[in-house]
Amino acid sequence: MGDIKMFSTEITNVSSTLLMTVYCHAFGSRAEKPILSDPKAEMIVDQINDELKKLPSKLAKNLSSGKIRKDLWMHIVIRAKQYDKYAKEFLSENPDGVVVNLGCGFDSRFHRIDNGQVHFYDLDLPEVIEIKKRLLPEEDRYKYIGQSVLDFQWMEEVKKHNKPVLFIAEGLFMYLPQKEVESLVKKLSEDFKGGILVSEVVNKKYTVGFNRKIVEFKMNMELKFGDKVNFNCGVVDSHEMEGWGDTVKLIDDWVYFDTDEDIGWMKMFRNIKMFRTTQWTVRYRL
Repeated sequence: MGDIKMFSTEITNVSSTLLMTVYCHAFGSRAEKPILSDPKAEMIVDQINDELKKLPSKLAKNLSSGKIRKDLWMHIVIRAKQYDKYAKEFLSENPDGVVVNLGCGFDSRFHRIDNGQVHFYDLDLPEVIEIKKRLLPEEDRYKYIGQSVLDFQWMEEVKKHNKPVLFIAEGLFMYLPQKEVESLVKKLSEDFKGGILVSEVVNKKYTVGFNRKIVEFKMNMELKFGDKVNFNCGVVDSHEMEGWGDTVKLIDDWVYFDTDEDIGWMKMFRNIKMFRTTQWTVRYRL
């Protein structure tokens, strides 16, 4: 287990990445010109900040003292805004559809995209959900599932609705074992035909060799996530996941550099293939 312990519940180093995400959302929401309004993230940060200040974790100390680079929180916030857009597009076609936020962390997407009809599930490891229930209560159409995404049992609850389903995997698959992610995508394509999967992916070259060591250094030394946080699952291009299920078909993909937001000099990378295929988002019909 990791060294992040909140409200007497310990979470792994990999799960602790959720803290960075929610703090980035809160920072972005409190900016002078917010890219993403996320009052629930602000509320959650206010609830946990004193708790984090007590912890020995360097990550917890940095976050609770407001040490987050602007380029980092902007990236996370712009990504969240794009994934909210995917959810809203899905709900425009399926107003009473189902959205499943895989590896949800402390994300408050339901409260950002709720149209009054959606059935929304936040899914994460039991210890994460245990903490989140204290911070953000369930509602009639907003429920928690405390299971590993790789434990396919959770799918039975989603099937009960017999409605179109959008699965969102934001900042998740890259941390999981390659073969198990492939099995998950295959299972989703078999059991939820016609559904949509939106997933962030990384280039496979960052999961092996020297590049993997660079990622490990960044995660541990720069971002302070601790040991055993690294990229394990990757793809060569946006079409690779089509081979993981007979009915999986690419709709489109999206790269951070394509945003309409002002990201300054980083816009220069938008047409350079090496940067476009480092870490990006893919959307598939299952």
